[in-house]
Amino acid sequence: MPEETITFSSNEKWRINRNVFVLGFAFMIHFTAFHGTANLQSSVNSDDGAGTFTLAAIYFSLILSNILLPAVVIKWLGCKWTVSMSFITYMPFIAAQFYPKLYTLIPAGMMVGFGGGPLWCAKCTYLSVISEPYSKLSGIPAEVLVVRFFGLFFMFYQMAQIWGNLISSAILSSSLGEAPFLNETIPSTAMTLITNASEIPPLDFRATCGANFCSSSASHGNSNLKPPSTAKINLIAGVYLACMAIAVLLVAVGVDALTRYTSGRTPASRGKSGLQLLAVTLRQLRHKYQLLLLPVIGYIGAEQAFMAADFTQAYVGCAYGISNIGFVMICFGAWNAIAAPLAGALVKTTGRYPVMVTALVLNLCTLTVLLLWRPNPDQWLVFYGLAAVWGAADAVWLVQVNALSGILFPGHEEAAYSNFRLWEATGSVLAYGSAPYLCVRTRLQILLGLLIVGFTGYTIIELMEYRVKRAHHPERNFELVDKKEDLGPF
Repeated sequence: MPEETITFSSNEKWRINRNVFVLGFAFMIHFTAFHGTANLQSSVNSDDGAGTFTLAAIYFSLILSNILLPAVVIKWLGCKWTVSMSFITYMPFIAAQFYPKLYTLIPAGMMVGFGGGPLWCAKCTYLSVISEPYSKLSGIPAEVLVVRFFGLFFMFYQMAQIWGNLISSAILSSSLGEAPFLNETIPSTAMTLITNASEIPPLDFRATCGANFCSSSASHGNSNLKPPSTAKINLIAGVYLACMAIAVLLVAVGVDALTRYTSGRTPASRGKSGLQLLAVTLRQLRHKYQLLLLPVIGYIGAEQAFMAADFTQAYVGCAYGISNIGFVMICFGAWNAIAAPLAGALVKTTGRYPVMVTALVLNLCTLTVLLLWRPNPDQWLVFYGLAAVWGAADAVWLVQVNALSGILFPGHEEAAYSNFRLWEATGSVLAYGSAPYLCVRTRLQILLGLLIVGFTGYTIIELMEYRVKRAHHPERNFELVDKKEDLGPF
């Protein structure tokens, strides 16, 4: 059916900004629950590696989801309702925390992955498409607006780390569900045992935590890794379920359907069958730019998995205590939220490459420190400093690589962002899946190598674009990659 042409009024820019704001706010509330739960999985559900295997299941199903579902679901439901329905698929994962067993956690985690592919593709497509009418109304180039919208969105999205971890830390630090410890009720024989136990030498955190941590010997006799009470976990899960329900309603009521802004625009998925839509996603891999982006996209998934599983368990939980994981990750989320819009503003002044080099240097420094530093609870400030620096670098990777996918492939956003989530999920599932078998030192070395390879691929893209601009026009903007293929190999 042909779509009617929309004549925009003078307040349409305000309406577009409102859509970006409400969408970002809904994601913030929704991922307040998801991040808060995911950050605790490797430490709270550590029996038989249930938490880590659940996270691996999430990203394994996300791989399948990104291959099969985004273009089809978006075609059926549209971007707005795809986001709302995908939010609902995350709720069983939170509900499974009431009875956390492998046979409840893993199926619930799989549902998260199957909803995540359409969710993120719909979000990315929405932000990319609405930048075009805003560009016509404001006169600002669309590629500048894409970066701006992604920066604003990820500011909200990363604030979820703050609120989610604040909720979990506040509850875990309380005395809920803990029996009072009264000296006068303890028999003298028990007191003797306690006295003798106090004479046992303190645990050497430096020898068993950090880069020396191995999941195969995760207990280490370390009381810091003892899971919290069931009452605390149930309260956290209840609060998080309410957050997700609110997020669904926000998108359903407060966000305009994308059809308002797609008049005269024919996306790559229009009029295609399910198999053809799958082919559109896979055919994207023919483009040399997409192939060069794959390593850095995989690194984004792997480094986020490292923060959620290894850093929280091997560094913070092991040496500083499970109840402090949330507080440290608040610092990660705060700096991520600050750096996301700041990176977008800096790109407008300095260009994209210097900002990406800054992220590279920050991650190289943090990875080196994590390899060499031996965590000690007395050095509490180091935990927060590492989380802050990592959060700032992660914001740059997320905003710039997401925006670059939209800039390089206009009209093919569904396929480009589906590939982004596909290979990001591949990096995550490999990182989570190998966690029970590889010690942290080895995982850090792998992450360091992937960072270098990924940044090299991104640099080649920038060099190729620079040569195209020099050969044709100094103010040439990124064009559709299909057109560039006619220029021959560089």
